[in-house]
Amino acid sequence: MAAKPRARTTPADTAPPDGATPADRIVLEIRKFIAASIFFNTKAAERAGLGLTDMQTLHMLQLYGPSTPSRLAEWTGLSSGGVTVALDRLEHAGYVKREPNPNDRRSLLATLIPGRMRKLEALYKDVERDTRHALAKLSDKDIEATLRVFAALAEARKPPV
Repeated sequence: MAAKPRARTTPADTAPPDGATPADRIVLEIRKFIAASIFFNTKAAERAGLGLTDMQTLHMLQLYGPSTPSRLAEWTGLSSGGVTVALDRLEHAGYVKREPNPNDRRSLLATLIPGRMRKLEALYKDVERDTRHALAKLSDKDIEATLRVFAALAEARKPPV
């Protein structure tokens, strides 16, 4: 007996319910974007021979610059031991080096190795190009509104300094 074909999900199946507010619709779209991004980052990490936690740690270092392990723990929510293990793996893979912290001789700074990061940048080249192409279709007014939304969301989730 042939297997019954699986039902395909259509955009209408994931539409917000009647009466949904614009905020409800935005939250739904953000959830879709985050889910797709996590799967993309998981695939990119696998292609680079890294785990997702390691890849996200690299992203944090790219976004916020060299960091102490304790600061990385605050930003990521990982335990200090978890950060140490991630940094050990990243250092072994050649993405990160740990150096003495010039502002506190008792601590170290995790710093990216730029030449090694080029391999990762290649993994994101296509998605960045596609994102820029999609954004090019928006008006300047829409771009400014989008920037304000992302800035507000980033501020709400800003890592402690």
